[in-house]
Amino acid sequence: MKDYHINIYYCEEDEGYIADIPDLKACSAFAETPDHALAEVLLAKEAWLAAAKANGKPIPPPKYRPAIYQLA
Repeated sequence: MKDYHINIYYCEEDEGYIADIPDLKACSAFAETPDHALAEVLLAKEAWLAAAKANGKPIPPPKYRPAIYQLA
């Protein structure tokens, strides 16, 4: 099964790491370390998916791929 791509990057302004899932609108998390940001965004993903299911909202399939992985 293909899963959602997760971006993790350091934000100098906030002095911490942000993790986001591009396929799930506004699904992101902030933490002091990359590992903690990943753990937090995985919790956010589960909450996002549960809320979408509970409200009958469509769940987008995983499709985002960074340009570095796209074939020419």
